[in-house]
Amino acid sequence: MKSSLNATRRAREIQRVQRQVLDVLVVGLGATGAGAALDAASRGLSTAAVDAHDLAFGTSRWSSKLIHGGLRYLARGQVGVARESAAERGVLLRHTAPHLVQAHPYLLPLTPAVSRARARLVMTGYRLGDLLRTAAGTPRRLLPGPVRVAPGRALDLVPALAPDGLRGALLSWDGRVADDARLVVAIARTAAGQGAAILTRCRVLALRGDGADVRDELTGEEFTIRARAVVNATGVWAGQLAPGIELRPSRGTHLVLRPGALGPLRAGLHVPIPGESNRFALVLPQLDGSVHVGLTDEPIDGPVPDIPEVPESDVSFLLEVLSTVLASPIPRNLVAGAYAGLRPLLAGKGGSSGDLSRRHAVIRSPGGVVTVVGGKLTTYRRMAEDAIDAAVPHAPRSRTARLPLVGAARSGDGAPPRLIRRYGSEAAAVEELAARDPALAAPVLAGQPTTRAELLWSVRHEGALTADDLLDRRTRIGLIPEDREAARPAAEAVLRLASE
Repeated sequence: MKSSLNATRRAREIQRVQRQVLDVLVVGLGATGAGAALDAASRGLSTAAVDAHDLAFGTSRWSSKLIHGGLRYLARGQVGVARESAAERGVLLRHTAPHLVQAHPYLLPLTPAVSRARARLVMTGYRLGDLLRTAAGTPRRLLPGPVRVAPGRALDLVPALAPDGLRGALLSWDGRVADDARLVVAIARTAAGQGAAILTRCRVLALRGDGADVRDELTGEEFTIRARAVVNATGVWAGQLAPGIELRPSRGTHLVLRPGALGPLRAGLHVPIPGESNRFALVLPQLDGSVHVGLTDEPIDGPVPDIPEVPESDVSFLLEVLSTVLASPIPRNLVAGAYAGLRPLLAGKGGSSGDLSRRHAVIRSPGGVVTVVGGKLTTYRRMAEDAIDAAVPHAPRSRTARLPLVGAARSGDGAPPRLIRRYGSEAAAVEELAARDPALAAPVLAGQPTTRAELLWSVRHEGALTADDLLDRRTRIGLIPEDREAARPAAEAVLRLASE
């Protein structure tokens, strides 16, 4: 397949990019960087994108999995950001990734802590958000409108809620992505299908307006990539390659609860954070049955780590907030894992990091490097478009608003629904791998639905080079540390099989 990423193609592309002067070099292969590579390649520009690690290694895999219409920004008066979010949500739901991005219901329980005035205010916000949905052209069949539900209906959707004093709930709908890392993989593969060279584990040693000095982290070989335009899309690490870029990173922590920790969940939750007027914790049921609870918003000072650590204070805070709406608090021992992502927020004046705008910016350095920072997962495509517009002003217009990503279909020729939600139109091909070899049909881990066939598919077509790539980014088994270690032998066995 033209879109397949694997070790053989990577080696070939490394040799190719050294022999030519490219139109565009992109640094960073998170959502925005992969999106910039896709945007440039789909305009007919010769393109390469590099990353020191793997696809979605940084912030893009640590999101809340929300593809949202920007209701929070609307409440802060950031109408432009909210309108852009609603428009990009519609693009993903309708055109580019309907297999990965779908609507999901969320309850805001009307407990005694939520006054009637606040409930009316929140519902007004939901209705304004629904107007943004209409303005974006997203049909209600894809994204239903908000309603108030009675206490019995609220408890039917989320039986774990505390019934005492419950006046009902506000039910709203928003977009969510089945797996944020898989979204990045789909974007990168689509870029590859358009002719872009996608080079993971290639670290930029020096960045200039006409290219970069790069080291292959697998072989130690150093080489130069020459380009007429260079885009720095490294998120919270952007200032390391483009001095003068001022960011104020913010840490968002999520907890991972094992399946069954909250009982059956037919909807997610918006849980008001005590003492905050416009902030809510989120409870998000996942495809594998686990539940993610997030998120914090804490400013980060000092050097930016590759993988942020989760402090125990964040765990305690989220459990305390969650307990305000549950009949029985969740004990600490039911937290099976936790992860934290860093938001690349533009530095602002005063206030908390939660008050900073999520508007993105495109900045050209004196040396000619174009840096794109800020923003969020939902608006990655628009950020990428703006970056390429700035880097190559006379290029053809962007095509990505209607360009389907790899797998973009809601059907999978009879494949299991779980595979369709992850692979879309490629689900049947993944299922066929398992059908041809019973050993590949075996689960990677007892109690986990992921099969060895999925791992092999990731090595052959999705650019996975190591066991960590397989466990932490092509699947999300690694979100629970003990599961990662238990599944590692299976991942290593699949890598050996793929190399034979």
